Amino acid sequence: MSDDRTVTLAVQAGVARITLNRPDKLNSFTRVMHAELAEAIGLIERDPGVRAVLLQGTGRAFCAGQDLADLSFDPKSPTELGELIDSTFNPLVRRIQALPKPVVARIQGVAAGAGANLALACDLVIAARSASFLQAFVNIGLVPDSGGTWFLPRTVGTARAMGLAMLGEKLPAEKAEQWGLIWKCVDDEHLDAEVDALTGRLALMPTAALAGIKQAIREAATQTLDAQLDLERDLQRRMGASHDYNEGVAAFLAKRAPRFEGR
Repeated sequence: MSDDRTVTLAVQAGVARITLNRPDKLNSFTRVMHAELAEAIGLIERDPGVRAVLLQGTGRAFCAGQDLADLSFDPKSPTELGELIDSTFNPLVRRIQALPKPVVARIQGVAAGAGANLALACDLVIAARSASFLQAFVNIGLVPDSGGTWFLPRTVGTARAMGLAMLGEKLPAEKAEQWGLIWKCVDDEHLDAEVDALTGRLALMPTAALAGIKQAIREAATQTLDAQLDLERDLQRRMGASHDYNEGVAAFLAKRAPRFEGR
């Protein structure tokens, strides 16, 4: 995918790097950008060589959410936002959550509105210390979307979720890590090295097991204990028949490093 697109995709050594590429607009979303991101995810879904995914933005920000200038706004008539969400943000969040490969979000600058919740839809979030997260919706008379009202209380608890959503204040990356909203906050100058190390490590791990972990932890939020125990049993049965399980056990017994193939 060429650099003149609003979303670019590059695959190297098992890692697919998706880059939001509207730096002059803080990588805010347009319908064209949504279409290009959906195309990139489709390519990743069909490529068995991709074993880890990185989602990042160019320039000063990760993503500022929806580009309001891309909407048809008329103060004299209601704006139909439901159709936009149904056709763009909701399918995007669902596909990231369902992708059977680990997804890492790299955050620099601000992740605001739907951009913040897009990051939370990923499996692991690494942010620069100068970065921040902002549930900006209330500042223009809206409620959090793109999964925000689902992710926030499950990660930081109801009280903090309510404060973030109702007050619309920036949450610094360091506090986001302390609250359990993200995986890690690192010094700005170490962000790229940390992200490269993490995605490279994930690309060499047992991909099917990572997908199973992702599924089990996601589904636990709405499952009973009995249902979760059954899911764990079913996943373990599937993993036990995999190449990577056999390789992992053989490597352990031989006291050598495993050579996982992602299957």
